[in-house]
Amino acid sequence: MLDYFTHKTYLPTGIGVGYKPQHFNDLMHAPGAVEWIEIHAENYMGDGGRPLAQLRALSEKFALSIHGVGLSIGGEGALDRDHLKRLRKLIDTFNPASFSEHLAWSTHGAEFLNDLLPLPYTNASLARVAAHIDEVQQSLGRQILLENPSSYLAFAESTFSETDFLSELTHRTTCGLLLDVNNVFVSSTNLDLSAQAYIDAFPLDAVGEIHVGGHDADVDDHGAPLLIDSHGAPVIDPVWALLDYTLARSGPRPVLVEWDTDVPDWPVLRAEADRAAAALAPVKPL
Repeated sequence: MLDYFTHKTYLPTGIGVGYKPQHFNDLMHAPGAVEWIEIHAENYMGDGGRPLAQLRALSEKFALSIHGVGLSIGGEGALDRDHLKRLRKLIDTFNPASFSEHLAWSTHGAEFLNDLLPLPYTNASLARVAAHIDEVQQSLGRQILLENPSSYLAFAESTFSETDFLSELTHRTTCGLLLDVNNVFVSSTNLDLSAQAYIDAFPLDAVGEIHVGGHDADVDDHGAPLLIDSHGAPVIDPVWALLDYTLARSGPRPVLVEWDTDVPDWPVLRAEADRAAAALAPVKPL
């Protein structure tokens, strides 16, 4: 375990939204319950221009969470050092309250796949992912949060449960965790598991952010329910209920509403943020 952090997560224990440029004026003038915003790192790695100017203005009003999608922390290959350098530059420029990435992989050799793919939970993958997390945290000079994935299948070779795998990663690397409640609901439905049992087993003390979002419903070739994590729809009632269940066990945590595709007008997203605020308001510290 390395102790090299100069920054740890310090988001306000309130409501955030995933920032979209069409909501800039609304966030500046009528944010409602929103106290912090999240951006995807890879959208802001250019030099100058309107995106960075708007982000600079927003960062003076809201706490900022930067969420990466391109590090491929779960991949077998080496991390992309050039990508890490671009990420470090962005983080040094804006000094976000939080940086997070996914327990997933998206690279194979020189190819980048436009998806976040699962990995088997074995001793070999545990050692590899822990080494990648250590490298990222050392390169960035800060703690990262690692997000639980949406799953559509289980690997026969896995020797850890997902929650045990994540818990062991926190012990080996001192990283924190981003608990995506919608991902828990999606995975539990797809794999016919108990979402509440997953939350009960999750290392909640390590959670620095909680996410909720929408998903699409389908059926597989056998007629069984198949949920697709899309971030393109309202949060459904069972996911709100699972958020309530989680907060009752974790105590207050920063909660983000994600909506990345088919993005609605601001009043719709603001209403989702207000509902998240209503869920968080009665939660007492443990």
